[in-house]
Amino acid sequence: MKRFIVINGPNLNRLGKREPSVYGYETLGDLEALLIKAAIDLEVEVNCMQSNHEGEIIDCIHRSVDEADGIIINPGAFTHYSYAIRDAIASVDLPVIEVHISNVHKREAFRHHSVVSPVTKGQIVGLGLYGYILALTALAKGEE
Repeated sequence: MKRFIVINGPNLNRLGKREPSVYGYETLGDLEALLIKAAIDLEVEVNCMQSNHEGEIIDCIHRSVDEADGIIINPGAFTHYSYAIRDAIASVDLPVIEVHISNVHKREAFRHHSVVSPVTKGQIVGLGLYGYILALTALAKGEE
């Protein structure tokens, strides 16, 4: 059975409370429940983690080599400046899909650039929590 890791970065633990006009009212727990249901339907396994700490995210990416067949990541604000997370993604031989709940290209200018996207298989933005389901489906079906 294929296994995937979903990594959520800083402030995503505040889903449902933080800027609901941008991120909606669904919580991180709601997202994880949706992913578990989708994983069952796709006959894959999914493990979720969230951290506000760059080093923990990097450690999870490194561990994924031995624990997973692919990664879904929403690096949060680290998207725009964490070359350390970018390098961690580049260092693993796994397909990685970057996901953002909001359409970052319609928001503040600093959000328009991702330093991690050049080392990912793809990027999904602006589709809410459904973007994670699309990413999981793509990885499960081997569409890298």
